[in-house]
Amino acid sequence: MNDYRINNHYAKALLLLSIDMDVVDRVADDMRLVSAVCAENRELAVVFANPVVPLDRKLAIVNDLFASRVTDATLAFLLFVTRKKRSINLRGIADAYITMFRDYRGIVFSDLVTHQPIDDVARRMVTEMVAEYTGKTVELHDRTDPKMLGCFKLEFDNKMYDARIRTKIRRLRNQFARNDYESKL
Repeated sequence: MNDYRINNHYAKALLLLSIDMDVVDRVADDMRLVSAVCAENRELAVVFANPVVPLDRKLAIVNDLFASRVTDATLAFLLFVTRKKRSINLRGIADAYITMFRDYRGIVFSDLVTHQPIDDVARRMVTEMVAEYTGKTVELHDRTDPKMLGCFKLEFDNKMYDARIRTKIRRLRNQFARNDYESKL
């Protein structure tokens, strides 16, 4: 079984458990924390991936990191995953849970990349346009990329609107290479 399937199976089990316990939103916050901690600490991933590190040590690490910061249900789940020797998958499980949570709540994640920071008015406009297009609530993540030449790039729901100047130049170059503007008479 590959990691994608493992992550989805465990995340689905956690989602069903959190629905039964009526703590879906709190567990989603906990999974965001788990994902962030695992992403920031390369050493943690190395320890979790190392089969030489004893299981009780990995359990102690998970307990020390998350016991005071997450709900009891989330902590029990993290310890269960660690006991099953899947601690290397904690970040993947957390990310899969967040994706499933968004589907469950009808939320679409949008990623907006611009050259310069945008103001609240532009952020609200983009959010409203994506919400109108998808019919879902929008969770907008905007960031800047100083290498980007003008305009913006917006990704949501496996779609991308690319309004970068670099993309427009590439399209024009391809059109000129195909001689679209040359008379065929």
